Amino acid sequence: MRKVLNVIALLLLIMVPLLTACGGKSTDSGADSGSGSDSGGSDSGSKKHKIGILAPAVTHGWVAAVAYHAEARAKELTNDIEYQIQTSTNAEEMTSQLDDLMTWGAEAIVAFPQWEGMEVPIQKALDEGIKVVNFDIVIDADGVYRVSGDNEDMGIQGAKYIVDKIGKDGHVVMLEVPTSGSVSELRKKGFVDTMKEIAPDMKITTYATKFTREDGLKDFADILTSNNKIDAVYSMDDETSIGVLQAIDEAGRTDIKVVTGGGGMQEYFKMMPENENIWIESALYSPAMVKDAVDVALKLLNGESAEEVKVIPTTIVDRDNYKDFLDENSPY
Repeated sequence: MRKVLNVIALLLLIMVPLLTACGGKSTDSGADSGSGSDSGGSDSGSKKHKIGILAPAVTHGWVAAVAYHAEARAKELTNDIEYQIQTSTNAEEMTSQLDDLMTWGAEAIVAFPQWEGMEVPIQKALDEGIKVVNFDIVIDADGVYRVSGDNEDMGIQGAKYIVDKIGKDGHVVMLEVPTSGSVSELRKKGFVDTMKEIAPDMKITTYATKFTREDGLKDFADILTSNNKIDAVYSMDDETSIGVLQAIDEAGRTDIKVVTGGGGMQEYFKMMPENENIWIESALYSPAMVKDAVDVALKLLNGESAEEVKVIPTTIVDRDNYKDFLDENSPY
C-alpha cells in the first residue's frame, strides 16, 4: 500500500507543473489580434464590438464615396471594433445582407438605405436589440439614429456667398432638381428665403435640371442663349456645376462671376483655382459625414449617449481653402 501511495505522490509532482503551464497559456488567448476587419480581440485582450456597414454598390461618384469613407473610419477603429461592409444593388439584396450581418453577430449596423422597402428589415434588427445608425436617409422605423447634412443650410450659405461676391443687385439663375425631392426643396428654400432677407432686389430665374454634368451642360447652354446677362448661378450639385462651367466656357461668356455647387467632389475642387474669373464654390454635403455615423454606432455600443439625429453643419469650399479638402484616394 505504501508503495502505491509513493507512486501516486510521484505522479502528482509531475502533473502540477504541467497543469500550471496549460493554465498560463489560456490567459494569452486573443492577445494576438492580427490585422484585417475580422481580427480577434484588441491588444489589451478586451472584447471588440461588431459593427456592420450597409451601402449601395456604386463604383463611382458621391454614393460610392459613402462606402469608401465608412470603411476608412472602420479601419481606423480596428483596435475597438470588428467590421464587415456589404454593398447592394437593390432593397432585396440589402435585406439579405442585413440578415447576414445579424447572423455574423453585428451589435450595431451603419446603413445607407437608399432603396425603398428597408423599413421592415431595419425594424427587425432594432427589435432584436441591434443599434442602427442611418446615414442621410430618413425611414419610418422606431429607434433609428441618423447622421445627415443640412440641406436647407446649404441654400442659406449659397445665398450669402453669392451676395458677398456680387452684391445685393444682379441676376441669379437657380438650378433646381425636382426629381431629388426634399433635397432640392430644402436647398431651394434656404436659398430663396435668405435672398429675400438679405438681397430682396436680386432677380432670381429658376430652371429645372438634374444632378449630372451632362444635364448641367445641356440645360445651361439653353439658358445662356435666352439670357444675355447673368451674374451668378446657384447650382445645388458639383456634378451639375461642372456641366455649367463647360457651357460657360464653350459660349465664351464672361459675365458670370459665381457658380456654386454642393457635395464635395474632388474634380470640382481642383477646378477652383483654375478659374480666376469665376468664384467656384461647393457647399459640402460630404460623403465623409458617414464617418460620424460609425462613431455614433461605437458610442452607443460603449454605453455613451448620442444625439438621435446629428446634423453636420455646412462647410463652404472655394479657391481659398480647397487644398484642405483634397483626398487623392476618394472615388468622388
